[in-house]
Amino acid sequence: MQHRRLRHLFGVGRPTGLLRPPLVIAAMALIGSCTPESPSSNRVLTSGELRVVTLNSPTSYYLGAHGAEGLEFQLAHAFARELGVTLYMYPVASPQAMQAELASGRADIAAAQITADASWRMVGEAADVYAQNPQLVVYRVGRPRPRDTLQIESARLSVRAASAQEHLLERLKHTVAPALTWIETAAPADPVEDVENGEADYAVVDAREFSFSRHIYPDVSIAFTLPDARPVQWVVRHGASQLYETVNRFFRSAAISGELAGLEARTSGDAKNLPYEDARRFEELIAARLPHYRNWFEQASADTGVDWRLLAAIGYQESQWNPSAESSTGASGLMMLTSTTAQALGVHDRTNARANIMAGAQYFLEVLAKIPDRIPEPDRTWFALAAYNVGFGHLEDARVLAQMRGKNPDSWADVRQQLPLLADERWFERVKRGFCRGWEPVQFVDRIQRYLKLLEWQAPETVAGRATRLPPDA
Repeated sequence: MQHRRLRHLFGVGRPTGLLRPPLVIAAMALIGSCTPESPSSNRVLTSGELRVVTLNSPTSYYLGAHGAEGLEFQLAHAFARELGVTLYMYPVASPQAMQAELASGRADIAAAQITADASWRMVGEAADVYAQNPQLVVYRVGRPRPRDTLQIESARLSVRAASAQEHLLERLKHTVAPALTWIETAAPADPVEDVENGEADYAVVDAREFSFSRHIYPDVSIAFTLPDARPVQWVVRHGASQLYETVNRFFRSAAISGELAGLEARTSGDAKNLPYEDARRFEELIAARLPHYRNWFEQASADTGVDWRLLAAIGYQESQWNPSAESSTGASGLMMLTSTTAQALGVHDRTNARANIMAGAQYFLEVLAKIPDRIPEPDRTWFALAAYNVGFGHLEDARVLAQMRGKNPDSWADVRQQLPLLADERWFERVKRGFCRGWEPVQFVDRIQRYLKLLEWQAPETVAGRATRLPPDA
């Protein structure tokens, strides 16, 4: 059976600062209130630190190439920043371990796409629901597509054991589908993989989770949506009533302003979508080719400090991890080195995969060093990728155009709009280096961003003990 590549699944953007006056008032309430409560209740402000326990998951918290990411991380960061305290967010192995952290008082909040059942209410106070995640029945494309609950009663149905989805099926069995049965898939395996490899006809999954796994299993698609969505909320430790009230104010304000919906969209797996054929090919080669070269990407990362997944994404875009690849312009090898670059970096045989990877990583580091330090990540990396593709000079021309047109030359979002203009005579005559196929670096960066995201979701960094600590001004 295909190996379980989604073991760490159950979502590069900058944290947003949802700055709103009601939270300032709420923060003051944490310091002093007419309502007596336990001495530990105000410790968040007195200690200057908010402790949030979570799970390693694309939907919650994971370490990307540029640091911590995930919806729950972004929300926790915004909440801590509004309180003016340091965020200390750390992952544990399971929901049960999260509950133990809350019960012991080591964590102030648990945040990991939680639906608070009785076991959660024993260890904390369930905050107001901030999202309703649709529940999907998924099937393999090319096989019969079910249209409603009755059509899945006699099928092989997969669901993660002891999950919110299994509890939903139990309710359906007792109400509208008494013949319903299912296969329990033990964590950390994914029910979607059971559908992909034919072990199950259908699976019931959370829509947010499926926004990530649909790229990893491109032959699985949505059949229909079940009637009941799954509520999502934070859980606050017992004895912290003011913190609990502040959390609820935070989410109410974010929902009203629309910032919550925007953040949910930006951290969804659908934010970095790949065409079907591209996704399918990528998944095939992750299994067939990447294992042969991963150690060398990791070694190159150790030598340069560049995340190995970013290097692997560049290698895939350049050659699909083929050490014998050649381009029409004379570049060759896994990282598509030109003969000039290879010679400068001491590579005599560009078909030598290890040497090619090491040199490609070193060359990227040299390009990155040319990008001004004042440009923050991840934009600095995107600029370096564009320069890696089209040359630093043409990138500088695009930045000049951005400045000419009243845009920010230090913003990738602004500069990527100028790069295609370098193929337009009205614009390339106004800059130093003239014409270039400026749409190519834009496509190059876009594709690498997508491949990087898929690698981050499927090959997460080991996060045991890898907490994130961010000061309020980060």
